[in-house]
Amino acid sequence: MNPTYDFTGQVAFITGASSGMGLATARAFAASGAAVALADIDEDAVNAAAEQLADDGHRVLALVCDVTDEDQVAAAVDRTVEAFGRLDMAYNNAGIMPPSTDAADESAEQFDRVQSVNLRGVWASMKHELRHMRTRGSGAIVNCSSLGGLVGNPGRAAYHATKHGVIGLTKSAALEYGSRGVRINAVCPGTISTPMVDAMVEGGELDRGRAEGGQAINRLGTADEIAQAVLWLCSPGAGYVTGIALPVDGGYTAQ
Repeated sequence: MNPTYDFTGQVAFITGASSGMGLATARAFAASGAAVALADIDEDAVNAAAEQLADDGHRVLALVCDVTDEDQVAAAVDRTVEAFGRLDMAYNNAGIMPPSTDAADESAEQFDRVQSVNLRGVWASMKHELRHMRTRGSGAIVNCSSLGGLVGNPGRAAYHATKHGVIGLTKSAALEYGSRGVRINAVCPGTISTPMVDAMVEGGELDRGRAEGGQAINRLGTADEIAQAVLWLCSPGAGYVTGIALPVDGGYTAQ
């Protein structure tokens, strides 16, 4: 049984919100009473996700947003505040996984692409969320890192660099804003059953059996389990928690 939260009257902004961990988190925030803004580069998918939440009686806003474009990020955050009057919580989840590549062969184009989404996108999202939160003197931000922000992995140098970077970004901003009423943390998902991971399994890039056996809890995680970690970090229950990188990885990084 998941814990319950009351976010009635509050507003959450989520990037990468049309599927996977982003959509699960948006649903969890909405079920807990928050108005939710769903930002995603996939217009059809984010509109469909928002329509489903609206049909369930939730206050929801769909925003088409490419997080590599700071102007689009700023506009999405501003639109959220215009629509709902405030911004209380954010989950900066948008990210990509490039193909596994030998570190000596990775192209500059691939490196720049994964950096622009996974690190610069989180930076831009947090920057513009903070501009609203600092005015109110309150807020909670969760940035999506990965177990790849805590360990290395062959063939994934650029990806892991971005996820390590997210943790550094999170810790530094947390120290800057802790006295200003805004808590900033990172969540570090392990191998989670999402469309991205399913595509990696189908494409032969990930062996599901090995992934399941690689941690103490002998299965993949679920998007809902990440959502619950994000909600806790945004809740009063985590009111004395800031600047952490929380592994939700079935015990992978305990090894």
